[in-house]
Amino acid sequence: MKVAAVSGATNPVNAANPAEPADSGSSQGVKAQLRLREMILAGELPGGARIAEVAISEQLGVSRTPVRTALMRLEQEGLLEALPNGGYAVRTFSERDVADAIELRGTLEGLVARLAAERGAAPVVLREARACLARIDELLREPALDDAAFSRYVTHNERFHALLCEMAGSPVIAQQLERVVNLPFASPSGFVIVQANSPAARDMLVIAQDQHLQVLDAIESGEGSRAEALMREHSRIARRNLREALHGTPTAEQRPLPGVQLIRRRG
Repeated sequence: MKVAAVSGATNPVNAANPAEPADSGSSQGVKAQLRLREMILAGELPGGARIAEVAISEQLGVSRTPVRTALMRLEQEGLLEALPNGGYAVRTFSERDVADAIELRGTLEGLVARLAAERGAAPVVLREARACLARIDELLREPALDDAAFSRYVTHNERFHALLCEMAGSPVIAQQLERVVNLPFASPSGFVIVQANSPAARDMLVIAQDQHLQVLDAIESGEGSRAEALMREHSRIARRNLREALHGTPTAEQRPLPGVQLIRRRG
């Protein structure tokens, strides 16, 4: 995960410093949010840990106001929970919670694909989606993916899913899908990293890419039911990766999944 660097010190906005950007407070809030998210996913702030606003403010070198904003945003993302007596704690998730979030994304993306096929997607969006898949094809021509290639795959994969949502032309569904995708571990690339450096990594990505291509073909052909079924099946790859992350035996080469320690495994 690429996270913006957080500076060691900040200057508060005030009238005595007219050169200070008007949105610097907002910028500090975003930086604090990114850094806090990184700390949670890296296990620096373990599940159940209460967040001390003052301590975090001192650690990040920012005032309490952007930290407070960051905490509220991370609660909205689902990584924190508000405590009854005030403050926040790092959330944990059951394996079922995460599986349900992935299933919900698959259901909504299936609906998006069906509507795109039935209503007709804009040609310019279809062309951009084809170009995106062509870039993924180029990456998968290599017998193995290094870290740089894998990072590019994640970028193109997320872009394709965003274009798919755009094809349906439904702001209402797009808003709901955005909410689901922002749930912890529910994004299209949320568990793709499990495949990195594993022996079958490229094979699984090839399967996912074939589903991408079939969905686009179904949308262009107006086959709504087929497009919907393909996208729902596509989400099952993430479910499979979830099981692998929690119950598989990692090899020495496999990278750990960020935040996996927040998921409570089934017995």
